[in-house]
Amino acid sequence: MNQELTSFLNEIKEQVEVRLPQHLERLSVPEKLVQAMTYSLEAGGKRIRPALLLATIQSFEQPIESGLDVACAIEMIHTYSLIHDDLPAMDDDDIRRGKPTNHKIFGEALAILAGDALLTYSFELIAQMNNDHVSAQQKLLLIQEIAKAAGPEGMVGGQVADIEGENRSLSLEELLYIHHHKTGDLLIASVVAGAIIAGATSEDIANLRMFAKELGLMFQIKDDILDVEGDQDLIGKPIGSDDGNNKSTYPNLLGLDGAKKMLNEHMDQAKEYLYRVNMNHQLLLTLTNYVAERDH
Repeated sequence: MNQELTSFLNEIKEQVEVRLPQHLERLSVPEKLVQAMTYSLEAGGKRIRPALLLATIQSFEQPIESGLDVACAIEMIHTYSLIHDDLPAMDDDDIRRGKPTNHKIFGEALAILAGDALLTYSFELIAQMNNDHVSAQQKLLLIQEIAKAAGPEGMVGGQVADIEGENRSLSLEELLYIHHHKTGDLLIASVVAGAIIAGATSEDIANLRMFAKELGLMFQIKDDILDVEGDQDLIGKPIGSDDGNNKSTYPNLLGLDGAKKMLNEHMDQAKEYLYRVNMNHQLLLTLTNYVAERDH
């Protein structure tokens, strides 16, 4: 990763991780609920969704501060999905990001409720934010975009298809559907949200949507590759966990070399869409390369 991207990601990570607990501190709720929400929000992670949102804003030469609250809201939704994914009824994972999963610390009932709270509070946060750069109409577009990405036509639908695909061989088309929706839609929403906040044209938003779709598939393909050849200490969960859960993956379907070839094809397509957008491309190009080359 080059120095410019490292500095940007570290800056974004720091700003988001300072802002996230501040939002939770305002809540008048049982202390244990805030503890459970905070535990998973502060468990670390790449913060790639906030980074994509804020990188998009910066690429349109607009102030990053205008998107920080929306970035936090999207990170809350992502974190809720991880809490629920780890539950015994879902992936039944004991470790997430090198730490015990939420339900291992707080119990299943509170883990479910902490996830529910993060999801619903994210939309309250967007609706009530006081931001001179974001109009009421833009807030409505943001809520619509993010809700669709997180809902039945997006992440939830992808998760259901993923569960239904366990213990059987999937076609490439089925696997693409799962990964586009389970992982990709919230990544797409992050980029599109940044474009909405920056006041991008409808044509630029359409091209960024396609760019982000390719990027989301890259992200999942790379995750599958890391599950085969990654470093457990770096990725924070056991290597081969997908095989252990009898899940179809790109390496299983295409072979490791085939998966790597497909990753590069989606990377080339992502860059092609990005170059069509009237913006400074460098930061998002560097982020695209990072998604393909990351080791965790």
